[in-house]
Amino acid sequence: MQTGTAGRLTTHVLDTALGKPAENLRIDLFRIDGERAGLIGSTRTNDDGRCDAPLLSGDAMTSGTYELRFHAGDYLDRKDGDVPFLDIIPIRFGIADVSVHYHVPLLLSPYSYSTYRGS
Repeated sequence: MQTGTAGRLTTHVLDTALGKPAENLRIDLFRIDGERAGLIGSTRTNDDGRCDAPLLSGDAMTSGTYELRFHAGDYLDRKDGDVPFLDIIPIRFGIADVSVHYHVPLLLSPYSYSTYRGS
């Protein structure tokens, strides 16, 4: 397993239906080991739809498989007052090079989402 100090993992969430950052959306980060998902930590987005600190950095940044779980249902329910179509959105991805920046954003609307590897 490769470890390092220069790389980091970040994310942000944009509410594309409202055309603004998704504020106060809960995000959980898991490390995947076979069938087991171990919770590393949880955070919430700030008023810019970003996390105040990297989700992984320094010695915690190790190669492997990870999963971000975006709690979109709670966020969307606060906006509409109805039962949301989307609930928890899992995005599973791999970190190979711990010396680089991995950015995994979420573009969210009440009925769809997309992601990509950002910079």
